[in-house]
Amino acid sequence: MISKLVDNLRGVLALSGYGLNTLFWTGPLFLVAPLKAAVPFRTWKRICNRLADGIASNWIFVNKINMRLTSRTQWDVQGLEGLKRDHWYLVMANHQTWVDILVLQKIFHREIPFLKFFLKKELFWFPIMGQAWWALDMPFMKRFSKAKLNKKPHLKGRDLEITQKACEKFRSIPVSVMNFVEGTRFSREKHRRQNSPYVNLLKPNAGGIALALATMGRRMDRILNVTISYPDGVKGFWGFLCGQVRRIRVRVESLDVGPELLGDYYKDKEYREWFQEWLNTLWADKDNCLECLAGRPDLSSKRTGLSGTAG
Repeated sequence: MISKLVDNLRGVLALSGYGLNTLFWTGPLFLVAPLKAAVPFRTWKRICNRLADGIASNWIFVNKINMRLTSRTQWDVQGLEGLKRDHWYLVMANHQTWVDILVLQKIFHREIPFLKFFLKKELFWFPIMGQAWWALDMPFMKRFSKAKLNKKPHLKGRDLEITQKACEKFRSIPVSVMNFVEGTRFSREKHRRQNSPYVNLLKPNAGGIALALATMGRRMDRILNVTISYPDGVKGFWGFLCGQVRRIRVRVESLDVGPELLGDYYKDKEYREWFQEWLNTLWADKDNCLECLAGRPDLSSKRTGLSGTAG
């Protein structure tokens, strides 16, 4: 009983720290956004973007201090060597919980340019945070069901158009484009509905990654393939605040952006099949990595065929 009370008190203190820090830094951020919109010159917009990213970097820095003071998490992070803040990166990661975003912000803070996440359009209406993400040029994606696409076929590919426009905006200053390739958080129910061939992952969506590479591939310096593991079980955001996430393990694999990765995913069938196979192989390796980080045996005997699993 006392232990639970202490954990809840820890959670309240941590949440208060994150909340006050957010209110403090979103103030100046909301001033920069209209200034950027008011003057249509490219140089001015570049200056405003750098200023906004600097504000966000300080926001994350204070969040890291709060995390250090209130969290009991033991961190095991490998693969950050050789990263640079003046390079362009495409970051891919598995997705299990909202805590993943805090994890990525913590480990990459001042190691690479500020992370730009692809977010669901509904998150724009999340109080304060949604508007802050908008001010930071985070692209908001709208997903359409198959039934709606059948009724309104002109909506097909709309999210990919948004991806392309966002990536074109990211050309002006170094940026890290972040994509949770599964498109949603992992759950056993989603895993069952998908009939995913992986044990710890949903099927990867290849289209968005391929389009980002096609739009910015010649500017991208590296792909960072990130595997996030919670060896003691996945907890929600409140569980993390309460100190219930005791261990987090992260592995970062840096990959070349070779010419073979750049192609027309929607018109070139041969390239599309090759790219899906490349992503499937990457995801199978990530599945094995998650098993190893959790202290479980290799998955080669558990996994079913992978052909055509990437979307």
